[in-house]
Amino acid sequence: MTAAVMPAGSPPPLTLPTKVLYASGSVANVIKQRGLQTFLLIFYNQVVGLPAQMVATAIMIALIFDAFVDPTVGQISDNFRSKLGRRHPFMYAAALPVALAYFAIWNPPAWSPQAIFAYMLVFLLIIRLFDTFFELPASALLAELTKNYDERTSIIALRSLCGVIGGASMTFLAYQVLLKENPDGSGGILARDGYFSYGLVAALIIFTFILASSWGTHHRIPYLSQPPARKITVGGMFKEVAATLNNRSFVVLTISGMFMSISLGIKYALELYFSLYFWEFKQSQLAIMTTASIIASVIGASLASKIAKALGKKKAAITMFAGAVVALVAPICLRLLGLMPPNGSDLLFWIMFVDVILNGSMAVMTGVMLSSMMADVVEDSQVKTGRRSEGLLMSADNLFKKIVSGVGVFVSGIVLSLVAFPHKAERGGVDPEVLRNLALVYVPVICSFYAVAILCLFLYKIDKKIHEDNLAKLQAMDDAAEQKGAGEGVPSLP
Repeated sequence: MTAAVMPAGSPPPLTLPTKVLYASGSVANVIKQRGLQTFLLIFYNQVVGLPAQMVATAIMIALIFDAFVDPTVGQISDNFRSKLGRRHPFMYAAALPVALAYFAIWNPPAWSPQAIFAYMLVFLLIIRLFDTFFELPASALLAELTKNYDERTSIIALRSLCGVIGGASMTFLAYQVLLKENPDGSGGILARDGYFSYGLVAALIIFTFILASSWGTHHRIPYLSQPPARKITVGGMFKEVAATLNNRSFVVLTISGMFMSISLGIKYALELYFSLYFWEFKQSQLAIMTTASIIASVIGASLASKIAKALGKKKAAITMFAGAVVALVAPICLRLLGLMPPNGSDLLFWIMFVDVILNGSMAVMTGVMLSSMMADVVEDSQVKTGRRSEGLLMSADNLFKKIVSGVGVFVSGIVLSLVAFPHKAERGGVDPEVLRNLALVYVPVICSFYAVAILCLFLYKIDKKIHEDNLAKLQAMDDAAEQKGAGEGVPSLP
């Protein structure tokens, strides 16, 4: 068993600027993620004119590709040795390629449908590959920046807050400026003209925040773990991977995440369809609705640490998760029962505004707690294997999530085809029966997947006491290794 090489001396406490710069990296990821989830299907389906199933298929292929890239990048970064440490070389390398590809995907040439499909798929693959280069090492970095049980939750809350505010602000900018709808109803997200500006601005922001986050944590490199210099066979690597992933808490978190990701894939792919056609909101209203997301993120990030301390991470995550699901589907169920105000009314808008705050704040708290719970698996796994494998754990978790989230997007395309949702549809011009059928399929499907995700969390076993016991065991292992090294003497350099 070969332990990671620990840096000499204790690192200084994390300063607020370091925490903020580290957390700001989530802005790049959320803008990219939210843009692809919110606009890509409707852009290529309703604006460019590709069939929904063709677009969903490309998205699913890209997600599956990304899922298998993740473990490779995770394992390489766990064992990568350089003057910049294990994580930062990948983080810096991601900035330019992902920004250029994100711009390109919103500006497809006037080709045949088959050629446009290939174009979209190629740039999706590039985005997914280089986004992994940044997001996975950055996520893995958290477990090394701090080992404190509660500080991890607060930093993840800050990272979540930055991501939601950045993503919502970019969405607001898209609705109100870059993809603005004209007073006569022309333009907007259903017109192609604004997507050049949207792609350019988003790409520049993504590039800037990736570099800012990487630079902001650069000075911590001397205090991060270095993997031991060693040779390992392919067979040995697979044995290490199997040993690392054979952890009960990791397995149940991953299975929960898989079912949650299927639901999120469906939710995000159909979100604009419900907003534009089911509720018939105007783009100006959708822009205002993004402020509800910001309010929700502030509430969620502010309360996450407090609720986690009061209830424990697991119980808090289960409670907030269930509440978020109820808030998500309640308005649709009430509309099906005829208990919601009519479309176009101010009352409907403000009910949905409040509902977005309720759903969003509980969803943010759930995400913070689940991420913090996954970070605590790192030491639990290290006690058993003797290796720090943050990258592998995060990437393996992402692998299964991304595979099934692709399934969620694919299912969305099938659902739209199943209910015969029209191409080039206009707000207010879709058959009410089609919209009713869409809701009747959506609610039970998404609730079923979410229910399984919540039930899995009951099997997670790491609490604060177990985490602190793990830290004590690791400290004892380090002390024993130091004593053994002192007894044997340190060999002189050649």
